[in-house]
Amino acid sequence: MQQMIYGTNGQRKYLTSAERRAFLSAAANFERDTLTLCWVISATGCRISEALSLTENSIDRHDRMIVIECLKKRRRGVYRSIPVPAALIDLLTDVHQLGGHVGQGKVPAKLWSFSRVTAYRRIRKVMESAHLNGLHAMPKGLRHCFGVSAIQSQVPLNLVQRWLGHADMRTTAIYAGAMGPEERNIARRMWRANALKLPDYSQIAAE
Repeated sequence: MQQMIYGTNGQRKYLTSAERRAFLSAAANFERDTLTLCWVISATGCRISEALSLTENSIDRHDRMIVIECLKKRRRGVYRSIPVPAALIDLLTDVHQLGGHVGQGKVPAKLWSFSRVTAYRRIRKVMESAHLNGLHAMPKGLRHCFGVSAIQSQVPLNLVQRWLGHADMRTTAIYAGAMGPEERNIARRMWRANALKLPDYSQIAAE
């Protein structure tokens, strides 16, 4: 299960918070529906197929939540709600013209009309524009980034499990294996306490 966030060669499969910021910054230079897709997947950790199934009814503008159908469940009709920034709700409302009247009995249109392959390619183009390459520079890397950043922000494990739609808590717990800033700071204190300091190689080269 550890292979979920690390490849066989030890390369991570998740974006760091800094890489996610670079990705979203690059997305602002693309089509507006590409921008909203990138933001929704980044802010909810949902799968591409789950994002593409969203309609106007999936956006709770009052409580600022996105309601996602868990498409990996054995049965349909299982939903999870994820709180998102108010600015994302405003962006979705503007770009996808939410708030219009949907006739009774009519099925609301999906927010994105393109296919899963097209969505994948658009996200990859944004990744390339942000100079992100490797195993982590994939749409799945955004989902993993959501899980890792949630755990490192001390969101309770059961809540992260619900937001990601995991059936097994052990799957969610894998994200705790990613190194966070607290772990890095602990290591830094250890280096200082033990006087672990690299020599100044520039001075050595000059001699």
